[in-house]
Amino acid sequence: MVEIKTPEQIAKMREAGLVVAAIHAATREAAVPGSTTKDLDEVARKVIAEHGAKSNFLGYGGFPATICTSVNEVVVHGIPDDKTVLKDGDIISIDAGAIIDGWHGDAAYTAFVGGGHAPELVELSRVTEESMWAGIAAVKKGNKLIDVSRAIESYIRRQPRPSTGKYGIVEDYGGHGIGSEMHMDPHLLNYVDKRRMLGRHNPKLIPGFCLAIEPMVSLGTPRTEVLEDDWTVITTDGSWSSHWEHSVALTENGPLVLTMPDGGKAKLAEYGVTTAPDPLG
Repeated sequence: MVEIKTPEQIAKMREAGLVVAAIHAATREAAVPGSTTKDLDEVARKVIAEHGAKSNFLGYGGFPATICTSVNEVVVHGIPDDKTVLKDGDIISIDAGAIIDGWHGDAAYTAFVGGGHAPELVELSRVTEESMWAGIAAVKKGNKLIDVSRAIESYIRRQPRPSTGKYGIVEDYGGHGIGSEMHMDPHLLNYVDKRRMLGRHNPKLIPGFCLAIEPMVSLGTPRTEVLEDDWTVITTDGSWSSHWEHSVALTENGPLVLTMPDGGKAKLAEYGVTTAPDPLG
């Protein structure tokens, strides 16, 4: 069952989303050569405490940290520790979430540590981020969930191929519903699979529908494996990957990106989409 939110509930999710945006801003500034992924986790903990929020990652299924820090070939769910020291040329995905009065926010971004990044890494992050925005722009009344998947995949497939041959759209992980829980129905594939997107797996998008849209793309294989810690997900061929995510609500007046300070207004304007008014003013 898809949880449909009231305008009041979306406003609470907007509050949680702005906490996530604050975590992103603080961790982006702290992701410098010489810092550890545990340092970034401490920054996130402080931001959450300052905003009177709760972490929705810490303790989730036994996860031991406040954020996920996924470096280079780690696709998602990397566990912060004091042994992983960031260095020039690394890329890192930081996935963060927060809860306000029982309502969740969740978003991720890819950051470049220091300098010396290969152009194909810069392009990988750009393609992944823009595919997310293409998916967000497809969140409109009358569309179905598969239209979001199609928008994400189509954007990626239209881009010039990297020197590695092609972009790998990760198959084992995707977006999800969000609201009174962090992960809810429906599961959102980042590619079109008509066999898996039939009936209740392909619901119509209506006002009150909230999704966390999160493409994960590698410079190689779409296949992944989980390390012995039961969390850390890496590409099976060691290729580096990028991960971007935002939580978005569909309202009577259009989409609102809950985890962006401006609600997604500037970026969605590039797609000819007008965002809904911010319920927090």
